[in-house]
Amino acid sequence: MEINPSDYKILIVDDVMSNVLLLKVLLTNEKFQIATASNGKQALEQVAAEKPDLILLDVMMPDMDGFEVAQHLKKDPIAYDIPIIFLTALNSTADVVKGFQVGANDFISKPFNKEELIIRVTHQISLIAAKRIILAQTEELRKTIMGRDKLYSVIAHDLRSPMGSIKMVLNMLILNLPTTTIGEEMYELLTMANQTTEDVFALLDNLLKWTKSQIGKLKVVYQDMDMVEVVEGVIEIFSMVAGLKSIKVELTAPEKMAVHADIDMIKTVVRNLLSNAIKFSNKGTEVQVTVEEKDGMAMVSVQDYGCGIDEENQKKLLHTDTHFSTFGTNNEEGSGLGLLLCKDFVQKNGGELGFTSVKGEGSTFYFTIPLKK
Repeated sequence: MEINPSDYKILIVDDVMSNVLLLKVLLTNEKFQIATASNGKQALEQVAAEKPDLILLDVMMPDMDGFEVAQHLKKDPIAYDIPIIFLTALNSTADVVKGFQVGANDFISKPFNKEELIIRVTHQISLIAAKRIILAQTEELRKTIMGRDKLYSVIAHDLRSPMGSIKMVLNMLILNLPTTTIGEEMYELLTMANQTTEDVFALLDNLLKWTKSQIGKLKVVYQDMDMVEVVEGVIEIFSMVAGLKSIKVELTAPEKMAVHADIDMIKTVVRNLLSNAIKFSNKGTEVQVTVEEKDGMAMVSVQDYGCGIDEENQKKLLHTDTHFSTFGTNNEEGSGLGLLLCKDFVQKNGGELGFTSVKGEGSTFYFTIPLKK
């Protein structure tokens, strides 16, 4: 990595003026900016005034030696990160250990070699330059992510409300306009529009929740709830969507199963899994939903007998770095976001999400949630 020495300032601290002058000449020739101090107290004042990038610090000085100066600097939040190279005639193991204990980044023995001095100084400056690049890139990335998340949130929030209204209107039209009234073709178009609207609304809802979760604005609100009641409510909501594909949703569950979790998050998980099962099921088939206790946890399974997932694509599921989506049996579009959201929500509630699938035979997605204690 190339550096521009003139962008960096080095503070030379030594009580022997001839050493200061020699170091100043050597480093000025390398195009570094130079500041100087002749004792410990002056060094601390110069650090505050000049804000150097590197300090060459003599150890043996009257009143306040280099070790004491380093200790003061490391207690100062502003000067804490400034690297220090000690200049010293001391070369015992104890002195070297003490130097590193008080914050030394390197040592140069007196009398010093010109080439060694330049190499050690340049090495420290290169580390500073690399750190600044990393910090700048990290800040740029942070701003980019914040901008992206804000954009996602605004898009999802602003579109969700009008899309919800359209969804309700289309639902009402399908329920109140039978094929005998509007004809087969018009009813089919209305059904397609309704399905598309349902999918877009679900995507916007997932996008909004995913964004809030990723930026830490979606908190888990634990409460006691009946898992069976929650699942039954979601199945009821999807009864019309399933009916449009002549799919029967069967529930196997005990009368009640008390769990301790965030009810909104769990509803979102069940809704996504059931929606996917219907989406990837063939017409006239069945989706089986099971609620049971297993190993001290409540387990909800959603099994379909649809197209299934091949082994290669199974590896891509539930991973943010291998984003995967596919089309349903009626060419319903998927974003791949729903399962990632499910995994996130289940883990936030102390459970796990998993699946099994066989290409051409169907899939089973399941999740666990801690039972109420």
